[in-house]
Amino acid sequence: MITTLPKSVKLWGRGQLTIPKEVREALKLDDETQLSVFVVGQCLMLTRKRLTRASLAKEVEKSMIKKGLSLKNLLDDLKAERQRYLREKYAG
Repeated sequence: MITTLPKSVKLWGRGQLTIPKEVREALKLDDETQLSVFVVGQCLMLTRKRLTRASLAKEVEKSMIKKGLSLKNLLDDLKAERQRYLREKYAG
């Protein structure tokens, strides 16, 4: 299971977004932190350092193992978030 609740952000200006304070604090991100941006399917991934695809996959796998997550956990969470989003967007 993902350990933090999902946060919503909105793009503004010229494609800028604000990373929520709780997330910045949890990941120890400050004004000097350089991030790399990756597109994985329909997901946007930000990493603290530049990673190649192979090392990105290894980093994600290590992080998942460390947190006891499986691909099924992530897909289940994604499905639940998609359902929540659709309910909020179209049912309200």
